[in-house]
Amino acid sequence: MSDSSSTITFTHREAKRVVLGLLVAIFLGGLEQTIVAVALPLMSADLSGVEYLAWVISGYLIAMTVATPIYGKLGDIYGRRLMLFSAIVIFLLSSVLCAMATTMPVMILARVIQGVGGAGLLAVSQTIVGDIISPRDRGRYQGYISTAFAIASVTGPVVGGLLTEYISWRWIFWINVPLCVLAYLTARRALDKLPIPKLRRSIDYLGALLLTIGLTILLIAISRVGHGTALTENLNLLLYGVSVAVLASFIWQEKRAPDPVIPLMLLRNRAVAASSLMLFIAFIQMICMTILIPLRLQMLTHAGADEAAVQLLPLSLSIPVGAWIAGSLMTKLGHYRRLQLAGTVILPIAMAATAYTPADSTLLIILCTSLGGFAIGLLLPTSAVAAQNAVEHRHLGVATGVIGFSRSLGAAIGIAVLTAVLFALLQQYTPAGLSLSISATDVIGEMVEGALQTAAPEERQALVDAGTLAFRHVFLLSAGIALIGIAACLSAPDRRLSEKKPEVESHHY
Repeated sequence: MSDSSSTITFTHREAKRVVLGLLVAIFLGGLEQTIVAVALPLMSADLSGVEYLAWVISGYLIAMTVATPIYGKLGDIYGRRLMLFSAIVIFLLSSVLCAMATTMPVMILARVIQGVGGAGLLAVSQTIVGDIISPRDRGRYQGYISTAFAIASVTGPVVGGLLTEYISWRWIFWINVPLCVLAYLTARRALDKLPIPKLRRSIDYLGALLLTIGLTILLIAISRVGHGTALTENLNLLLYGVSVAVLASFIWQEKRAPDPVIPLMLLRNRAVAASSLMLFIAFIQMICMTILIPLRLQMLTHAGADEAAVQLLPLSLSIPVGAWIAGSLMTKLGHYRRLQLAGTVILPIAMAATAYTPADSTLLIILCTSLGGFAIGLLLPTSAVAAQNAVEHRHLGVATGVIGFSRSLGAAIGIAVLTAVLFALLQQYTPAGLSLSISATDVIGEMVEGALQTAAPEERQALVDAGTLAFRHVFLLSAGIALIGIAACLSAPDRRLSEKKPEVESHHY
């Protein structure tokens, strides 16, 4: 057996064609994270499973979190093109299953499978950019990707609302069929030049299995807390213990495996570790703003869902602005840490300001969310490029997968922990002497639905005061978590971005 290798480089025109093709896949993956939200109440009613409603989102998020690092590793072994195409096919088939679901358990299963495909769409697409673009120029293209993702997030609720209102909620999944076909055809043409690796590398099946089981159990336990179960409930305690044991076994396996799923040396790389931590924290803040700001408005002012959505538009628009500016400046300056530092400093300030801003002060809320979104936008391309710039090309997919994993994990843990803290604070601050016959965990539903309008004025005001205090403390907690990002940024090295274009190896046997 002979081993000869050649290298393939991409011209600027070819690179632009590849990135344009990838943007379709990125848009598809980003759209599905938000398009389903507005259809959940009607969907759960049609499928007779209101009690399972939250798991339609959590199932997707858990699957995406678990699958992201595995997709990164498989892309390093089998090639990005194959893994991207497989993700598109999985996403397509699961979308059809979602559209045809007749029960909520079937819907949740389909959403889990869809989350696996979504992980591949996002993780592999970002890695391909690292394959063909030099680190210095990569920031600009990562900014394009962040922009496409943000646009998909903005249009998702609007498209989902229109389809649900005028056709059927099932069309929020049927619409994925032509989009998947378009993504496949566009990416196939763009990636013709990207070779398929033929290196014989072992696959750490046991490590992948342990990682999947351990993370799934952990995220299920965290999600249960976010859905209202007690942190110390017996089943949750059992799930925590099992997940810790399985993840400890995963670490042991990775230390002995010849080609581990996640090389532990990557986590000892300060640039990778710091970038992962910054994105983990940033996505906790993003989920905090996305979920809690409209919820606070609806609870404390009885505003409708449309008014609550308006407060989030500046957040969705400021993220791509920050990403585009960060990507352009990275290319111009050749460095990234000052941009990361700016993002990590602005973010806790925005969250602390949100805590003390009245729920009905629309202009001030827009200012706070715009600052927070801009800060998150600064961190998205800089952290991805910093991690990719710090590793060898053979670990590029794994490093990108770890970054994507950190984002998804931050969102999953953020929504669970912050909502659990909100439940606990509402229970603590709600006056015990109220004549209302509702429990503290029912306060949110009653206030959002306006059922408390019939209560006495002093009782309504007492609940509004309790809600105001609870939300303030949750936002301050979020701001305190965001401060950790500053320390993470300062601990990371500020390596100059390489101007050398990647040379994709093509091996023949």
